[in-house]
Amino acid sequence: MKRITLKTIPRKIGRKSELKRMRKAGWLPAEVYGKGVENLHVYISKKDFEKLPHGEAFLINLEVEGEKEPRVCILKEVQTDWTGTNPIHVDLQDLTHTEEVEAEIPVHINGTPKGIEKGGTLEVVLHTLTVKAPPAKLPEYIEIDVSNLDVGDVLYVKDIPVPEGTKIMDNPDEVVVVILEPEEEKTEGEENSEGGETTAS
Repeated sequence: MKRITLKTIPRKIGRKSELKRMRKAGWLPAEVYGKGVENLHVYISKKDFEKLPHGEAFLINLEVEGEKEPRVCILKEVQTDWTGTNPIHVDLQDLTHTEEVEAEIPVHINGTPKGIEKGGTLEVVLHTLTVKAPPAKLPEYIEIDVSNLDVGDVLYVKDIPVPEGTKIMDNPDEVVVVILEPEEEKTEGEENSEGGETTAS
């Protein structure tokens, strides 16, 4: 899975004047919590936070002052002001001691199906798959090679290969990709019949 680095600075609890000053300076208060770790109170750059991708899965490498290794986190909750668009507080879940996590992983299609040359149409039914894996093994995307698919061929969830240590949680019998058959061209006689009878002049 894609990893994005966010740097933090320490945050003291209970100082409203400091909180107001830091927000004006472009810092966003954040709470970091997780299994087997103490809650951590930090500030992260609001500018960096707003650069995080939307609509795709990612992990956060959270750099904490005084710690040698970054913490692996996921974005858990974002609180906004009354406008609903301006973030004012963030919750991050620390996955350091989490054995497995579920995430929506995008599907990437690779290759051109041979059925396309015969007039078929590629239809992607599932654009994401729910994957369960240790945080370090979550893939950035699931790649599906469709180059050998012919007209009428279907790939189901159970047909999709995944990296070692990961498991797809979706229904095994759900359709992921299908090559639709080409629409039959109408003959000249069929077109005339649909248009009604013609009269001789």
